[in-house]
Amino acid sequence: MCQRPALSAAPVARARSWLQVPRLALRRRLNALSGGVSRPTPPWRRRPIALLCYILSTSALRPLANRVALYRSFPTRLLSRAWGRLNGMDLPTWLRKPIYSLYIWTFGVNMQEAAVEDLHHYRNLGEFFRRRLKPAVRPLCASSCLVSPADGKILHFGLVKNSEVEQVKGVTYSLESFLGPQEGRGKDSECSSFRELLLSSAENDLFHVVIYLAPGDYHCFHSPTDWRVELRRHFPGSLMSVNPGVARLVKELFCLNERVALTGKWQHGFFSLTAVGATNVGSIRVYFDKELQTNSPRYKKGSFFDHSYAGDAAAGKQPLDTMADGGVACADGAGVALERGMAVGEFNLGSTIVLLFEAPKDFSFKLQPGQRIRVGEGLGSL
Repeated sequence: MCQRPALSAAPVARARSWLQVPRLALRRRLNALSGGVSRPTPPWRRRPIALLCYILSTSALRPLANRVALYRSFPTRLLSRAWGRLNGMDLPTWLRKPIYSLYIWTFGVNMQEAAVEDLHHYRNLGEFFRRRLKPAVRPLCASSCLVSPADGKILHFGLVKNSEVEQVKGVTYSLESFLGPQEGRGKDSECSSFRELLLSSAENDLFHVVIYLAPGDYHCFHSPTDWRVELRRHFPGSLMSVNPGVARLVKELFCLNERVALTGKWQHGFFSLTAVGATNVGSIRVYFDKELQTNSPRYKKGSFFDHSYAGDAAAGKQPLDTMADGGVACADGAGVALERGMAVGEFNLGSTIVLLFEAPKDFSFKLQPGQRIRVGEGLGSL
């Protein structure tokens, strides 16, 4: 059977040009017949980018509130529980390295810092997410009175003004909604704001730091200073993403999401560390609190559950539990004593840590918005 020879590129190009010439001539004749007046080119034909911006500013941005409401209606708690079950399923030995290697490549995990670098050691995704680090890779800053409790990115930091805290630049949430009522702190008649209720001295100010943990970060959080935890308050809630992009869209995101607030005192007064849950991070674990259960199937909106560590212990120090780094948290009548750098708890994936603390007015941060930070690095000094 004979095959037709293939046409060369030059004749094909000439044929296309012959077809285009009469078409162009026909357009010119039609313009001449219509008086030589041609329709102006629409602006969107000349500037397609301008058209795109116009569409985004009118039709796309207008239903933003509707899209946020739709996102908030997603069953994120159910998805997070399903993800938790998946994380707990043991993987076949031959499948562990390919799956973990893909995760490492996607999120830029540094396995050279892991206490166990062999990927076959981690039986499931949960163990891999909660991997421990080598002892020497996170030294504590000696010149700072406050160190980072987690690996992550600094979203925001600064003074707390008007009892409002910024979750990202320009988007705030209520301090009272975030921490809940504070009975027994000061006298309500003497305090004009919730912020003043937390302060033990008029010579001090209230400061905050927000640290975002990405999926590839080390997922344990540590004590940022020597302090004493008096109360654990668990807020059941949504499990929306705490990605900075979502935090810019959802006002009071940190007040809506499930979180565990540890509050107490350090050398300058009030101190709190709050672990905020997120999508696929329904599990928040505090090593010295075995009663804490997060991401339960049912909860009442706006509810919270308290557990006091102060006043209910017998005289003398009582060891509660051995921490992940080998330290031992001890409880006495004044609460749970934590040392700087001691491992406190862990997330199942990545999330957010919010520090709220009282300090003298001359406290200064040594941070930049958006900078990467690691456990033990200095946050600020006096």
